[in-house]
Amino acid sequence: MKKKDKLLLVYYGDDFTGSTDALEFLTLAGVKTVLFLREPEQKDLDRFPGIQAIGLAGKSRSMSPSEMEAELFPAFENLKNFEPSHFHYKVCSTFDSAPHVGNIGKAIEIGSKVFNQKTVLVSPSAPHLGRFCVFGNLFARMGTIGNGEIYRIDRHPSMSTHPVTPALEGDLTIHLAKQTEKSISLINLTTIEKGSSDVLEAVENNKADVLFFDGFNLEHLKTIGSVFNQLATEKTLFSVGSSGIEMALGLAWKQEKIIGNEIEFEPRGEVSPILVLSGSCSPVTSKQIEYALENGFLEIALESNAIDIQNQSAVIKSIVSQIVANFNIGKSTILHTSTGSNDPRIAETELYLAAKGMEANDIQKQCSKIYGSVLGQITKEVLKTVKIKRILFAGGDTSSYAASELDILALEMIAPIAPGAPLCKAISDNEWVNGIEMNFKGGQVGTADYFIKVLKGEKL
Repeated sequence: MKKKDKLLLVYYGDDFTGSTDALEFLTLAGVKTVLFLREPEQKDLDRFPGIQAIGLAGKSRSMSPSEMEAELFPAFENLKNFEPSHFHYKVCSTFDSAPHVGNIGKAIEIGSKVFNQKTVLVSPSAPHLGRFCVFGNLFARMGTIGNGEIYRIDRHPSMSTHPVTPALEGDLTIHLAKQTEKSISLINLTTIEKGSSDVLEAVENNKADVLFFDGFNLEHLKTIGSVFNQLATEKTLFSVGSSGIEMALGLAWKQEKIIGNEIEFEPRGEVSPILVLSGSCSPVTSKQIEYALENGFLEIALESNAIDIQNQSAVIKSIVSQIVANFNIGKSTILHTSTGSNDPRIAETELYLAAKGMEANDIQKQCSKIYGSVLGQITKEVLKTVKIKRILFAGGDTSSYAASELDILALEMIAPIAPGAPLCKAISDNEWVNGIEMNFKGGQVGTADYFIKVLKGEKL
């Protein structure tokens, strides 16, 4: 890619599953997109002729505000150098965040400084994933596919009890106000319904530092995308929100004939056996584990003693041996840290870290970091021993750390599986990881037969 070929969009994903979510909706819209797992240089982009958008998969959702400053300032500056039309700080569609971890307000403050932008635009809705923002209140379907019941986020059975960032407030303007001192306002549905001209006028008359946008359906996203695109004509526009922003911009770009037709993919077909690495404690993932075990998968429980660094070497060696043995007899294997929020390993881990003097706010964050790293180290050792063609990572926080242990430069989407969780191909200079098919799914993603679908390479 030559410097004059301006990128349509650059995004930073606050975890890996969310990053592949954005990758999917850009790719399906017909935008050639590559997701990098480390800060890219121009020579990295040049490896992908015709590239139109890039992402950087990050871990800021599991970081403290000080860690976010150390991570995001250089990452944003690096990505700003590519001079894209849009820069998107991509967050989970359930707006997972808290003052002490994954602070979206802190990301907004950093982005406002880096991009010299007075008002930061925030669009949380993702109706294609069952996420709706109505008069500032976020509602989410149970799961991201099917006919699950829809709850206000603070009453959602899973998100209201999330172990790291429980949703305690449905009004996102109030939720975010606990994370930043910036002034916050909202363009609600009554204005969105009037169309882009009225929304653009409301943006121009706005005085707040942070401006939320309601959204309930694809027409609303189309309006938001049109407004965002009009605001990005002179300089890079910094925005925050779900993959609904990618979908909104894709709709606007198509209408304005900036991009062509949507992309269609052929099913990849079955690859057996596969390896599943689950750090999720979601009830959705728990049902998927149960279903897979009833249909031929084997399981290995990563015991809570793996949290102790003195035990990790022996634990890793033992589990690698078990996985290799399972693969040698053709058995797909699930390595999991829990099978639901009531798994006793969760309490055991918390008690261990508390006994070490760790404060409550730091315990869950460290769980994701430590267990994710162990899962990644196990995978690395397995890959050196047996040939694996497809890996499934379940759980946004842990998968970010697990994938970081592998020497992956970038990911490209190769097929859809479930909305927000595509099948990707790993690109690496290391032959033992290059070309491996990978799927990253958040805890809420997918139906009970999800692992089987990934095994067979079929779309839900």
